[in-house]
Amino acid sequence: MSRKIRLFEFEDQAWFPAVIRSGMTDFLRYFIRFLNVYKPVTPLLLEVLHQTKQTHLVDLGSGGGGAIEQIHQNLSLQSTRNITITLTDKFPNPAAWQYIQQKTNGVIGFYADPVDANLVPAELDGVRTLFSAAHHFKPQQLTQILAAAVAAQKGICLFDGGNKSVWMFLGAIIFQPLVFVILTPFFRPFKVSRLVLTYLLPVIPFCTVWDGCVSLLRLYHPQEFLQMAESLSAENYTWKAGRVKNKLGLQVAYLTGYPNLVG
Repeated sequence: MSRKIRLFEFEDQAWFPAVIRSGMTDFLRYFIRFLNVYKPVTPLLLEVLHQTKQTHLVDLGSGGGGAIEQIHQNLSLQSTRNITITLTDKFPNPAAWQYIQQKTNGVIGFYADPVDANLVPAELDGVRTLFSAAHHFKPQQLTQILAAAVAAQKGICLFDGGNKSVWMFLGAIIFQPLVFVILTPFFRPFKVSRLVLTYLLPVIPFCTVWDGCVSLLRLYHPQEFLQMAESLSAENYTWKAGRVKNKLGLQVAYLTGYPNLVG
């Protein structure tokens, strides 16, 4: 497995102020949703739900909710099943999650207590997903997350959008600050703190750009995902890895895994 540059990300630090972290994840939720980054993974998710006979997703490392609303909409357009989702995170963002829960009439809910991705509470039953989160973990940690899913006999899906092209880095450095300046007043739920920490003291844009660039350096190749999965020697599991593209050409690396159910 190739060695990666692993600079720190502000969002990963336990000491990092929650008000700034939530401002960053709120931005990412709208940014990912606007680009509909994860639309092409819909068939992959539906396959795992079908193979595991599940209609519920347990999203790990949810942050501000990412593109979960749109992901659910995409699933609903391609399936007649009533699919529900629970948001979780090591650093919960209840304000953002309550907004999503109310907006979706409870179809997307949340678990209020902190959840480590490799220590998922037993009551959270469903296919486990990580959107834009896998790169936050070192290989050993990510392998432990996969191992925990296997031990619990749960389906699991990793999806990480982006690539290490020059254009992606330029987009993070140039385009993202412009988006902050123009769209921050329209982000919901509305927060005065977000305005202060964007316009008067631009901590949220700075930290978001830094974390975005570091995230690109940390991205995993699908083959690396597969190597981690196969190292578990889970003979009753089916693993698939690869890349898909959205309509803008943005790549999404993925790994899906599910137990081979009998009957």
